[in-house]
Amino acid sequence: MGKIKTIGILTSGGDAPGMNAAIRAVTRGGIYNGFNIKGIYRGYDGLINDEIKPFTTENVSGIINRGGTILKTARSKEFETPEGREKAYKNIQDEGIDALVIIGGNGSLTGAMIFAQEYDIPCIGLPGTIDNDLYGTDNTIGYDTTLNTIVECVDRIRDTAQSHERIFFVEVMGRDAGFLAQNSAIATGAEAAIIPEDSTDVDQLQNFMERGIRKSKKSCIVIVSESPKCGALYYADRVKKEFPGYDVRVSILGHLQRGGSPSARDRILASRTGVGAIEAIMQGQRNIMVGVRNNEVVYVPFADAIRSDKPFDRKLITVLDELSI
Repeated sequence: MGKIKTIGILTSGGDAPGMNAAIRAVTRGGIYNGFNIKGIYRGYDGLINDEIKPFTTENVSGIINRGGTILKTARSKEFETPEGREKAYKNIQDEGIDALVIIGGNGSLTGAMIFAQEYDIPCIGLPGTIDNDLYGTDNTIGYDTTLNTIVECVDRIRDTAQSHERIFFVEVMGRDAGFLAQNSAIATGAEAAIIPEDSTDVDQLQNFMERGIRKSKKSCIVIVSESPKCGALYYADRVKKEFPGYDVRVSILGHLQRGGSPSARDRILASRTGVGAIEAIMQGQRNIMVGVRNNEVVYVPFADAIRSDKPFDRKLITVLDELSI
């Protein structure tokens, strides 16, 4: 790999508020430092199908406050195959792209890691996911906005829960991580959070019913982290069967958690990591994610960033338990 002149940028996987701010930062930071920038549309599918266009500062003007991603995004099945990645690399060569910046979550960075192992192309990742499950960065782009969206929704649901004396199970996103559920539960004064990190042999629902609702409250909020096996509907059905005296409702917040204008925190995080990606390329870094830890920009190898054991502060569980009496 010779001197890097042109950088390609793409967004992949689920959209997250702040992705546009990251696109803007990479584009403007790259142009400021003398690079050519090319935008790749629709994630890795865009690499395979050659949906690539030159980017200028005008392309990213006025987007820092917009949710979603102007580059569009997709989950690419074809890129998971060696043949798909071969097509992608050929288009990279034809377009004269010397390095890639990938904004996305666990799956997107896994794809970048595999691609970089197979071909001589520096890949730099930015942590763009609402789940906050990437290792090595305190927060991911989109997490703060989504957390605030959940809090706003749950505050409204509580009005109804109290008026009708109901138990509401509110399901939030997070994939295999409970950061959104636990922290939104604390922020909204919820009575309980059911999260993957607390999945012990102890029945979380039984504990909650015995400790809280059965003693003192007719209405309450329980935040449940999404799960294909035991989400909010599962727990609501159990309460209806095991504790038939309670009026139970379910609210699955769904995709409204992804949208909306990014918070100031997410705009700043996206801007810092976007500029950090350009700095990393200039330093000769490759195959790393740019994150922020303890307010310092850090470089995290892909293999570490995609680990599934990001530390979860179990003291947060204690905080919620003590405040939900």
